[in-house]
Formats: sequence, C-alpha cells, structure tokens
Amino acid sequence: MNKKTTMRIVAASMLAVIAAIPLSARMSNADSFTPGQKLMYAMRIIENFYVDSVNTDSLTQEAIVSMLKTLDPHSIYSNPKETQELTQPLEGHFSGIGIQFSIIRDTVSVVQTTANGPSQKAGILPGDRIIYVNDTIFTRPKMANTDVLKTLRGPKGSKVALKVKRAGTPELIDFRLVRDDIPIYSVDASYMVDPEVGYIRISRFAEDTPNEVSKAVAKLKKKGMKHLILDLEDNTGGYLGAAHALASQFLKKGDLVVYTKGLNQPRVDLTVEDEANNGIDRVVVMVNQYSASASEILSGALQDYDRAVIVGRRTFGKGLVQRPFPFPDGSMIRLTSARYYTPSGRLIQKPYQKGKGEEYELDMLNRMKHGELFSADSIHFDESQKTYTLRNRRTVYGGGGIMPDKFVPVDTNTYTTYYRDVVAKGVLNRYVQDYVEKNRKSILAKFPTEDDFATGFDSAPMLEGLIEAASADSIKRNDEQIAISEPVLKAMMKGIVERDVYPNGTYMRAVNHLDPVFNEARRIIATPAEYRRLLGDK
Repeated sequence: MNKKTTMRIVAASMLAVIAAIPLSARMSNADSFTPGQKLMYAMRIIENFYVDSVNTDSLTQEAIVSMLKTLDPHSIYSNPKETQELTQPLEGHFSGIGIQFSIIRDTVSVVQTTANGPSQKAGILPGDRIIYVNDTIFTRPKMANTDVLKTLRGPKGSKVALKVKRAGTPELIDFRLVRDDIPIYSVDASYMVDPEVGYIRISRFAEDTPNEVSKAVAKLKKKGMKHLILDLEDNTGGYLGAAHALASQFLKKGDLVVYTKGLNQPRVDLTVEDEANNGIDRVVVMVNQYSASASEILSGALQDYDRAVIVGRRTFGKGLVQRPFPFPDGSMIRLTSARYYTPSGRLIQKPYQKGKGEEYELDMLNRMKHGELFSADSIHFDESQKTYTLRNRRTVYGGGGIMPDKFVPVDTNTYTTYYRDVVAKGVLNRYVQDYVEKNRKSILAKFPTEDDFATGFDSAPMLEGLIEAASADSIKRNDEQIAISEPVLKAMMKGIVERDVYPNGTYMRAVNHLDPVFNEARRIIATPAEYRRLLGDK
C-alpha cells in the first residue's frame, strides 16, 4: 500500500468520524465550538483511532469523575452499585433477613434480630452462628462485612436457606427465610440519664429520623424527662429534610431553620411550619469534629435561636448542597448546587481550594497538629465572619463549622498501645461474644431488663479473662497500661454485653461516662444557672 492510498484511508476515516458529529459541532467558527461538543468530539476520536479496544463506559465515567474533582470536595459521581449503597441507609430500609451481626473467628454470629423481621419470626436467636447459606459453606478467612451483606440481602420476597450452629445443640439447625423490608434505625440509643434528663443519640439523618426522635422523646417523657441531651457526635449528616423537620420540633412556628443559595440557585428558605410542642425545657447538643452537614444545620439553628447549648468541639464544616442527577442506568452525579447558611447568615462550609482535594482531606490532621482538638485558644476566627444569635445577640462565627458554646478537648488519658491492640485485633469482641454465649441465660435471670443490667452488672470480673484471651493472641500482658485503660475496657465489655443480650440494650449507656463531652453536657443541663449563662439569658 503506497503513501497516497494510506493518506486517503486516514482521510476517509476522519470524514466518517466528523460526519458522525452533529453539524453544529463542525462549524468552522471556533467560537461556536462549545466545550461540550469538544468533549464529544474527543470521545469519537478515541473510539475510532485508539490503538486498542476501548471500554467507552469506563472512559466516560473516568471523564466525569475527573471533571467533578476540579469543582469541590463533595461533587461526586457514583456507579449504579455505589449509588444504591449511598442512598439505602438514608431511605430507611432495605430487603434482607433482619439481623445485626459480627464476624468472629471467620464466622458470622448473630448479635440481634430485627423486631418482627424474618429471622426473629423464624426463631433465630442472638448468638446463633451462620455456617451455611443456600447449602454453601459460609465460614472463610478474612470475610468482610460487605461479603455478608451481599449474600444475605436481596429482593423482597426472595428465599434464602440457612444452617445455623447454636450453643448447646449438637446438630445444625435449618432455617428457610423469605427476605422482607428491614428498617434502618437512626436513633442509636435513648435512655434516662437521671430522673429528669433524657439522652438520645442520632447516628444519621434519614427519612424517618424525625419520627424516630419523636417516638423516643415520647417514651422518655413517660419516664419523667424534662430536659434532653441530644448526641450528634460523629454524625456525618444525611437528608436536609430530616434536619429541617427535627429542628422544627424545638423551634417556634415561622423560625428560619436554614437557607441555601448558589450562583444558579436563588435563595431558598426552610422555616418551621408548625409550633413545637414537645414540652422539653433545657436542651444540650453534643458535637465533635466529625459532626457534619445535617448535624451542623440542626446544631447551628438551635444555637442561632439560643434554644440549646452546644457542647464539644468545632464541627466538620460541610455546608455544600448536593443536588442528585440520576442517569437511566442507575448511576448518579451529586453536584454541589448551593451553600448552606444558618438562620443568622453564617456559612457552614469550611474553606477549600478547587481541585485541591488532598488538602481538604488533611483538615482533621491539621486541626490536631495545630492543637485545635485540645485547646479552644488554638482556634482563630475570621472577624469578617462574625455575626450574632437572633434572640440574645451572642457572638458566633461562620466560615467553617459550628463552634460550640462550651469547648471540650479530646481526652486521650485512657489510650494505650495495649488497649489499641486488644480492640484492633478483635480480641475484645471475640472474648465478649464467647462470654455472652456461655452466660446469656444467667445474665437474663439475674437482670431481667436492660435497666436492671445497667445498674447492677459489674464487668470487672471479666477483665482477667480478657487479658488471658489477649495473651493467647500474642498480646503481651502490660500491667501498667492495663491499669490506665481498665476503665474503658470494662465499659466497652459491659456495653457490648448489654447490646447483645437485650433487644433494647444500648452500648452507649455503658460507655458515655467516659466521654468528656457527655459529662460536660450532663453537668450543664443539671445546672440551670450555667445553662442560662451560656445562652446569654438575662
């Protein structure tokens, strides 16, 4: 083939590609050649001239991901599977067999069964170990939680067969389950701290969160609650609507909860539509550096109206609104379209540089390096971001998270390498799992309710057994470090036992007394003069 023939073939190929581009994209005037047309043109060139075969789906996804990375830290693309995983926890349910589980010695062990779920109805009990699923062995090394979820979840109405090992029963027990909708709860814990103070912990802001909180409040009020500690520590957010509805339970009709605005989105105000009537007097909200998004909307609104004392550390600073744009194949772009502002006009979002995601991700490390997690004096505010609360005119600052009314530093006094290894290597979980399996009946006989257990059970006798289990797993005994970490180890063991034995048991009741933020919240809510002073009441 001579040179002229080769050139003609190349030219013909180019013409074919160009012919496939819409006429508007082939106009000679460069000003009329839009960036979108240029991107489409580049894709056609790659498809037709690249040396090897090209996966255009993968190429398109990578192009979208790369584009979004240049915008801000929170605009993202998710493929169909990732989209489902992102939205499922916030929609409030999924289809499955209805168990909480842990993986102990490469085996799935049932921690709790969901009330009225398929597993509970079939008679599966806490402590049961799943050995076979659909006649396939289900114990293997390094099994991940995602492997378990992928196997046990499935379409509503689909069937799954389990073979389960139960303590005291020599043979495996066969179960035939039909998967059903399983609720995902966002209220992790609710209990009475003292005769007048209730405690509610929210792990996420999902569709049903406001209703869950309302039910928890009603239950605690029957027990005498007048004041509430609301725990938002480590709560990374969720649905804006849930934060709006929850704030409405504490504010007055007509109060502004949050507003959003962006270059291509006009200001949108979300206000309280109905008068709050929960009858709660004092409210203290617990936050830390991982409280983000919807958590910041709620705590910011309550702070701006001087409705609650915020206790803890400066929150994450995630104040960008992501608008979902789904594709027909189930994938989705969540594009930042606006910013969140508190009622007083504070911008929640912390500063970021476009295309500098690495620096943004290092923010928590930088906070620690600069001493912010240990001292309020290390936090410096931009005076241009200063504003005032709406009722008592207290000074507050925007431009990066919600600064609490009462700062509480991180406490590392009980942290040791011994504690780290016992927890990280799974020794503590395995030991408590074995303990519960052997003692479940005697625990329930001695402590019939979770309240009885909370006040009567002492985990101190378990400590030596834990140390022996750690030694068997090559963790050397270190009496000095054990003495330092003893309070947290005992609290964790008690919390896991309560969670695993009682349907309404909560891990948090056993460990909260070790959290300085909780202790400060409890002190403030029990001291009316201090509470009023922090809110600026006259």
